Amino acid sequence: MKDINEKRVAYLYEAVTMGSVRAAADKLNVAPSAVSRQIALLEEELAAILIERHRKGVTPTEAGDILLRYYRESLSCEEECIAKLQALQGLQRGHIKLAVGEGFVGDLMSGPLPEFNRLYPSLTLSINMGGSNEVIRLVEQDEAHIGLLFHPTNHPNIRSQVVSCQPICVIVPPEHPLVVLDGAVSLESLLEYPVALPESHFGVRQLLAMAEFQDRVRFKPMLTTDSIAVLKHFVRSNMGITFLPEFVVSREIEDGQVVAIPVDHPILASGEAHMITRLGRQLPEGAHRLLQHLMSWMRAFKNYSPDDK
Repeated sequence: MKDINEKRVAYLYEAVTMGSVRAAADKLNVAPSAVSRQIALLEEELAAILIERHRKGVTPTEAGDILLRYYRESLSCEEECIAKLQALQGLQRGHIKLAVGEGFVGDLMSGPLPEFNRLYPSLTLSINMGGSNEVIRLVEQDEAHIGLLFHPTNHPNIRSQVVSCQPICVIVPPEHPLVVLDGAVSLESLLEYPVALPESHFGVRQLLAMAEFQDRVRFKPMLTTDSIAVLKHFVRSNMGITFLPEFVVSREIEDGQVVAIPVDHPILASGEAHMITRLGRQLPEGAHRLLQHLMSWMRAFKNYSPDDK
């Protein structure tokens, strides 16, 4: 078996990441045949089949997964080395990649990131938004240093650096009849009101579905959406109610645009905000500083507790 050819592994990585040889070729600005040729040579050199081709694209074999894991680790080690050299220069350079659920954006931009930028003006950032599965994928594949998401499922390659209890509330307009009630409301009492709900891949919707099943009730949403902004506008326009953690609408609450009312249900009370990294990854100094900064500044992670999930 020959030594691993890093350039050919990079072609394999792009093909698997992009989902097809053609998409990888477009990104690398080469012909698809060049990508296929490099992968074929790599398979010949390592005496192993690395990808499986099917109608929708390519997926890695077990051998391919092993090689890609090695490649991501080598990239991570290179990044760590560069970051340590940069740290000796006082963090004068560096780029941090975040993957976040949309519900965290307002919290993130209202104070934490501006303050971090003031402290470390030479560090640059990129933010990709996505659902829970996409945030986990970006972190797992080292396409993001840190992920912020709500109530994810357990994943073997992900570590929750911070977990904060964030119960799901019912969000209503200020003049809604529920506002005058004292204390938490029952799930059943909310069935009579028009409701907007997030799509099924949102953690909020999944917890609500569990609560519905337990109580044998079912909401019939007037509107479903994959946008937190649409849910907020639905309530602000007096069209009805929705369900979200309070931190997601903190700015709207402060401005008197909506009211968050607790729901008396153990499942909805069990909601959690997670700050995640890839298990085993050593974060660069800049990303580590940002992680510590967000723990202290974000509303979503007040009263947090470390967790090694």
